[in-house]
Amino acid sequence: MPVLDIDVITRPGEMLPENLANDLANAAADIFASPPGQTWVKLRPLPHTQYAENGGGPPDGVFPVFVTILQAHRPPREQLTAEVTQLCQRVAAACRRSPEHVHILYLPDGVGRIAFGGKLVTT
Repeated sequence: MPVLDIDVITRPGEMLPENLANDLANAAADIFASPPGQTWVKLRPLPHTQYAENGGGPPDGVFPVFVTILQAHRPPREQLTAEVTQLCQRVAAACRRSPEHVHILYLPDGVGRIAFGGKLVTT
C-alpha cells in the first residue's frame, strides 16, 4: 500500500515528462516489492518561484525533489536504509536531479489511520 507524494521543484520553463508518475510508481514498486496496483504515486510539479530556503537559498542550479511516503508499516532500520538509498537513486534519475537533492520523509505507520475505498487498513 505504499503511497508516495512527490513534489518536484521545477526549473524555469521545465515540463515534467508525461510518463514520470508511472515511471516513479514502477520504480517504487520494484523497491518495495509491491504487487501490481499496490504502489501509488501522486506527482506535483512546483515552480521554483514557489520554493525557498531561509538565508536566500536554494543555491543556484538546485531544484530539489521531496518525497513523502506512507506505508502500512515502515520497515526495520536496516531495510529502511537500503530502501532510502535505492529510492533516492531511482527518483533522482527519473527526475533528472542529483541524488543529494532528493529528500525523503517517511510518515508514521498507516495501519489504523488510513482507509481505501471506505475500508480501514488494519493489517
